[in-house]
Amino acid sequence: MSRSVFAALFLTASGVAFSAAAQTWVQVEALPDLRTAQERARAYGSALKDVNGFRLSSGWYALALGPYGEDEARAKLRELRSAGIIPSDSYLSDEAPYRKQFWPVGAAAGTAPAAPVEAPQAEAPVAQAPVVEPAAPAPVVELEETPREARASEGLLSRDQKKDLQIALQWFGFYKSSIDGSFGKGTRTSMAKWQEANGYQATGILTTKQRAQLTDSYTSALAALGLGVVKEEKAGIEITMPIGLVEFDKYEYPFVQYREKDGNGMQAMLISQPGDADTLFGLYEIMQTLEIVPLEGERSKGRRSFTLTGQNEDIHSYTYARAEGGYVKGFSLVYPPAKAADMARVIEIMQDSMTVTEGTLTPDLSDAATQGVDLLSGLDVRQPLQSRSGFYVDGRGHVLTTAETVASCGRITLDNTYEATVTATGNGLALLAPSTSLVPLNYAAFATSPGRLRSAVAVAGYSYEGALDAPTLTYGTLEDLKGLGGEAELARLELDALPGDVGGPVLSGSGAVSGMLVDHDLSGKALPSGVRFALKASELATFLSENGVTAVANDSVKTLDAEDLATLGTDMTVLVNCWE
Repeated sequence: MSRSVFAALFLTASGVAFSAAAQTWVQVEALPDLRTAQERARAYGSALKDVNGFRLSSGWYALALGPYGEDEARAKLRELRSAGIIPSDSYLSDEAPYRKQFWPVGAAAGTAPAAPVEAPQAEAPVAQAPVVEPAAPAPVVELEETPREARASEGLLSRDQKKDLQIALQWFGFYKSSIDGSFGKGTRTSMAKWQEANGYQATGILTTKQRAQLTDSYTSALAALGLGVVKEEKAGIEITMPIGLVEFDKYEYPFVQYREKDGNGMQAMLISQPGDADTLFGLYEIMQTLEIVPLEGERSKGRRSFTLTGQNEDIHSYTYARAEGGYVKGFSLVYPPAKAADMARVIEIMQDSMTVTEGTLTPDLSDAATQGVDLLSGLDVRQPLQSRSGFYVDGRGHVLTTAETVASCGRITLDNTYEATVTATGNGLALLAPSTSLVPLNYAAFATSPGRLRSAVAVAGYSYEGALDAPTLTYGTLEDLKGLGGEAELARLELDALPGDVGGPVLSGSGAVSGMLVDHDLSGKALPSGVRFALKASELATFLSENGVTAVANDSVKTLDAEDLATLGTDMTVLVNCWE
């Protein structure tokens, strides 16, 4: 948003209106620091009269011409702006935003002039002829250069100055080619588009004043973003980043974290750790589990670098990292969607400017004691809506779980890694297919008989919903071959299972899958602890057969030892995550 548009919205929202009696100013610039503001005031003062500088309530420093009456101020604004003497986004202002005056040096009272106080009117004023003030002399406006003169003055520019103009045109979206300091067809076309957008004749050759306006606008845009060089010695990174929008927060290995300023929704991180390409690509997988990297967005991996983009309604983010010289270095930038256009340019600057130096972060810089199982270096890890169990049912990686586990999921993953889709549901069951080909270590072989009452059984499942990286076995007994209501498809078990175990295979002593643990609804009845239910193997086999998967039978009567049974259960059981 330009300063003129911002000012119009501000004045409208605050109910400020100019009148003929009020003092009116032409505000030409706002700078973030006093030294720069003084330098700019001195430059304007060499060419213009009535240059004043005031500190704003926001902490910035404004340069303004005046004060004038409203009509005179409007005429000044129009004349100076059309002549290219002041920026095109200069605007009219009253004195309300201005605080302490810093220019001219030694200005009286040191503050913005107070609004005039009207003298009390006499009760019976005597009519007088109006006093006609002599018209103020029109300002001397330097004529614009002809295209021939503009090209001649352009010829005096150094190559670096020409590159600076290309960079400024690129920043504002007019130039798309390489920064080479050569004014070819692409540069000329971008200059013409810039001229047209700013109300000038589109000649494709910038005059001296137009070049100054473009450069000043670019400088102001950079100042608004607070871009500056950060030399992070502990991380071994030197980079240009928006330090005016973020501030240092803490070290949390392998990140240097920067938090937002003034609730602007910005975050930044520098990435620094020892490592090689394997470390880099491990980081690539980890970063995608973080809340600051939304699921939507492009991902790319090269031989020794990667980029991650993420976007949703609340945030956008960009992460870049590379392996170099025994280190993994990079950065992340998180910002509101409304800032996407500006941040796209900031990201280019950050990536181009990042220099790797000696040194890296070490774990002892972090406060590991403050981290929980759901945090990675103090960052929120994306959490699923729910996590349950499932198990492989063939060598192609198909997984069987409960229908309730995957109901209303926006996304399904297996073992936190592999995407999966639902291919069939029915009878409270869901069949999942992985998006990439999987070859499981083992898969279910189903019991051909219902089993003996009071025989030992075990449920393999992710009892703690992924807090542990492997399933656990919960042992119990087969108590009945039907449900409490006489349901023939169910078996009743006695074991202390947890919600995360639901969907896991029920194993007999021989390792055959005799059923699946289900969360059986008994219409609000509270059962004694340890009462659980399983959908029988015959029901599972029928469902699989109806949906194109052949169930393998296991009619062995040989009892496995505890270690082999645990290995079998671990190899076939899968963590099923349901995401938003």
